[in-house]
Amino acid sequence: MFKVNVMVRLLSLEDAPTAFKIKLVQELGYSSDGTYVLEKNGERCLDRYTKEPVQLNNMMILPGSTIILDNNSLSISSFLEEFGDVI
Repeated sequence: MFKVNVMVRLLSLEDAPTAFKIKLVQELGYSSDGTYVLEKNGERCLDRYTKEPVQLNNMMILPGSTIILDNNSLSISSFLEEFGDVI
């Protein structure tokens, strides 16, 4: 057995154009109304931990995941606590 080290490159979405963000969430199975990330059923995507609607301008997608979070510290730390082995 051997171990493979993979380098993960982080990409900031902060300055990405809205059209790019919409295409990105579509590739992950979501959609958008231009402001909010939407679930497949058209409802606003809620942050897994805060239960607040996730906006395109503050969404975060962590490497190894298709979960879209709000980029607040509570959500990030909660995600890392739950899925720390993903990153």
